Amino acid sequence: MKLIRFGTTGKEKPGVQLKNGTRIDVSAFGQDYDESFFSDDSIEQLKTWVENNKNECPVIDESTRLGAPLCRPSKIVCVGLNYAQHAAESGMDVPSEPVLFFKATSAIVGPNDDLIIPKGSEKTDWEVELAVVIGKKASYVSEADALSHIAGYVLHNDYSERAFQLEKEGQWVKGKSCDTFAPIGPFIATRDEISDPNNLNLWLTLNGKKIQNSSTSDFIFNIQEVVSYISQFMTLLPGDIISTGTPFGVGLGFNPPMYLQPGDVVELGIDGLGTSKQTAIAYTT
Repeated sequence: MKLIRFGTTGKEKPGVQLKNGTRIDVSAFGQDYDESFFSDDSIEQLKTWVENNKNECPVIDESTRLGAPLCRPSKIVCVGLNYAQHAAESGMDVPSEPVLFFKATSAIVGPNDDLIIPKGSEKTDWEVELAVVIGKKASYVSEADALSHIAGYVLHNDYSERAFQLEKEGQWVKGKSCDTFAPIGPFIATRDEISDPNNLNLWLTLNGKKIQNSSTSDFIFNIQEVVSYISQFMTLLPGDIISTGTPFGVGLGFNPPMYLQPGDVVELGIDGLGTSKQTAIAYTT
């Protein structure tokens, strides 16, 4: 099943994208896609409900804005340098353990919302990433049991301001958490929709030119390892997001580096998870 949320910013409603691409409003089911929804058997209940009620659900117009496909989670945990070629282009050693950092949930926006280049930014960068949505509370989870704690998968552009991230006392969270720096979606594909999350093609274009093009088969630490590892240090709650890193092709890695300017258009996608598109605009007061 593909979970969406739609409508104006701050007033999104839950929906489902059917196999034929039609989007329907499932507000009548009575639950938004929040921690409570992901913590119990609501996905299976929703599947049954949709089968029985889809013909009565309002169809969502294709022009309607999509929001992030889940309500604000308790946290976004990101994995840095999780592709060997990306570590190399960043001038950093391949890590022996996953590199972790947080991204503020206030950065979350819809998949096609504008990217606001932050005030004072000169080095705003892009990062196509596969993100995991937790479906069951996870603490000290084994790798063998890790996938059972996942509700689904979603496309994420982990925007980064490199000066904020790398030139201000090494505080990565500062370069990752600016407003609009976490476009999520267009939909969450439930776990059963993705047969192998460790073998998905992912790509990103800048103004129509493909500059990231890789596969999650190049992970240094795969999905099971990442979920298990993070759960050794913190409890992952239902609805939490883990963003699993980006492949080579970020602006920081070009010679000379290349960063986003107002008017630039970024498009990205992952097999089975759809595509998203952001236009960069300048910060205004």
